[in-house]
Amino acid sequence: MARRGGKGERIEPSFGTGRGGADLRATRDDRPWVRVSEPAKPPKPPRPRRHEAEEDDAPAPSRGRRNDRAEKPRRRKRRGILGTLVIWGATLSIWGLIVVAGIVAWYAAHLPPTHTLEVPPRPPNIAILAADGAELANRGDTGGAAVQLRSLPKHVPQALIAIEDRRFYSHFGLDLIGLARAVVTNVTNRGVHQGGSTLSQQLAKNLFLTPDRTLGRKVQEALLALWLEHNYSKDQILELYLNRVYFGAGAYGIEAAARRYYDKPATALTLQEAAVIAGLVKAPSRLAPTRNPGGAQARAQLVLAAMADQGYITEAQAQTARSNPAQASRAIPGGSINYVADWIMDLIDDYVGKVETDLTVETTIVGPVQQAAEAALVETLARGGQRYNVGQGAVVVLDRDGAIRALVGGRDYAQSQFNRAVAARRQPGSAFKAFVYLAALERGLTPDTMRNDAPVAIAGWRPENYTRDYRGEVSLTTALAASLNTIAVRLGQEVGPRAVVRTAQKLGIGSALAANPSIALGTSEVNVLELVGAYAPFANGGTGVVPHVITRIRTANGRVLFQRQPMTTGQVVEPRHVAMMNAMMNQTTVSGTARTVRLPGWIVAGKTGTSQEFRDAWFVGYTGRFVAGVWLGNDDGTPTRRLTGGGLPVDIWNRVMAEAHRGQTIVDLPGNWRSFDVPGRILPGEALDQPMTMSRVEPGGQRRPPRPAEPEDRSAVVRPQQEGGFLDRLFR
Repeated sequence: MARRGGKGERIEPSFGTGRGGADLRATRDDRPWVRVSEPAKPPKPPRPRRHEAEEDDAPAPSRGRRNDRAEKPRRRKRRGILGTLVIWGATLSIWGLIVVAGIVAWYAAHLPPTHTLEVPPRPPNIAILAADGAELANRGDTGGAAVQLRSLPKHVPQALIAIEDRRFYSHFGLDLIGLARAVVTNVTNRGVHQGGSTLSQQLAKNLFLTPDRTLGRKVQEALLALWLEHNYSKDQILELYLNRVYFGAGAYGIEAAARRYYDKPATALTLQEAAVIAGLVKAPSRLAPTRNPGGAQARAQLVLAAMADQGYITEAQAQTARSNPAQASRAIPGGSINYVADWIMDLIDDYVGKVETDLTVETTIVGPVQQAAEAALVETLARGGQRYNVGQGAVVVLDRDGAIRALVGGRDYAQSQFNRAVAARRQPGSAFKAFVYLAALERGLTPDTMRNDAPVAIAGWRPENYTRDYRGEVSLTTALAASLNTIAVRLGQEVGPRAVVRTAQKLGIGSALAANPSIALGTSEVNVLELVGAYAPFANGGTGVVPHVITRIRTANGRVLFQRQPMTTGQVVEPRHVAMMNAMMNQTTVSGTARTVRLPGWIVAGKTGTSQEFRDAWFVGYTGRFVAGVWLGNDDGTPTRRLTGGGLPVDIWNRVMAEAHRGQTIVDLPGNWRSFDVPGRILPGEALDQPMTMSRVEPGGQRRPPRPAEPEDRSAVVRPQQEGGFLDRLFR
């Protein structure tokens, strides 16, 4: 037992004598190290001392024991690599799911709440019908009315399902099989060669999304497809799709496509036609049969093969359809009826307000007359346009009550949609003289009233006949038939320019008219429709008309929103004055400027017109049944090559009115017009309509020599004759 030294110091026992003897105390290396606080953890092996590491004479372990020891770490290492791979795979999968879920949640958060989500209403369609009920055109974003799935032949939806989504009735909105196949195909071919979108996804894109090809758009498309599948039946989704999808050439929906490509309703589509239309969904603009018939047929072959493969049709039916491919009935419409349709769309808001549902607009247009007017204008300009340097024209045909039977606003709608029959205003020239003569008759003159065809001067302005010669005393009938400018100006001054303006406005001219001396020669601009409408009272006995094209507007379910009632502006011309005007203007077509009029069996009256510098050529003529007007000219106002109203305009008028009067009972012009004497009738071959010309008074009072006579109606040239004179100040 150790003893304690002084002051409590512990003294260890020793075997030596004194403090310098051998130290037998245990060293640090001789003592075991055990942590009492961590008994469960095995102690670390002590680090070998340097002298032990250098020993090389230790006996080698046996071979078998060494292999056993080496094999255990290898197995342990192999198990560690596989386990690591599993762990990393699971970790990456979990993180991948988290990332995908986050992306879905992000894009889902940018969608409207599902309780507010609804299928947007289909854009309204306006079907425009002719007077006999035939469809003329469609307007609106869809281009065709909505159809019900049950009303379609079964091969129409089957063709679409076969080529676009064969598992449509079995998937839940996303076709996982088709999606996987598309991924494999695209990866294999290193590009996007196949899509995996279902009809539900395509519908979702069309209804709610933009056409962007982005990840976000595809995620939202999938989510919306699931929403559609949850809220609508398969048949409802298919019906929505058929009525909303774009089929090219401006046709949205199966009805619009059927009428665009085959001129028939969707309920009448054949198997071949259905295959073509179903094949358009992939690339509607590129495969449209009116643009690429070969591509459309090749795609239709694939549709028929898919239908046979899925059992919708037999192989024999597919082969029969292949051997008899569908033929598009017409090209994309560019015809004149589009001028009418566009004009109706401008008018429709005034009748029913904002259009929010499908509408049917019944019109006064007669299809054959419209077609005849278009053909006559196009063919006449093709034949004589270059010769006369004239490029445009317009035609309007009215019933005697103001109903528009045909309206052509230009030569080619596809090239120019500007409606020259309604929107363009041009100088009518001598065609305006009818209102000057009517104003004179209403102040007591008669067709056989004599007036002096002689030089006239008004504040320095000297209008002349084209031949620069004068006939002396002539009747008003002769003066109007020959379109003598001096007589028209004298009558205008006699009754007053304001009276001429009031008369024209009373009959239906709505454009602004300048009450000046030149108004008698048609220098104020008007449009074709209003000028033709203003001639209607001469054809119906004196009643003012309101030219109109719409008779009724109704919704798709038959509710009438507008019904036209008989409307006139009352008696605007007394019957006796109507008879007088008819007597005079009939003479114009018998031996005057419009003597080339040909309408067998019918009595015709009318007036030609040619504006200054031959810029515009007109003819407005009528029977007791119809009124028609023709204008020819150039959009930029450049002069023609001496084209007159008695030339090409009368040729067009003859063709159009022949069709309009086909099958009509012959009636005479209203009033007792034959009772009026027409002294001084013009005989065939005499000089005819003389355009107004102006002569400057030369020094010494001499006039320039007259121009040679022309055989047809010539332009009314209006120019100021003295610097600072009346007309110069007026037109400056």
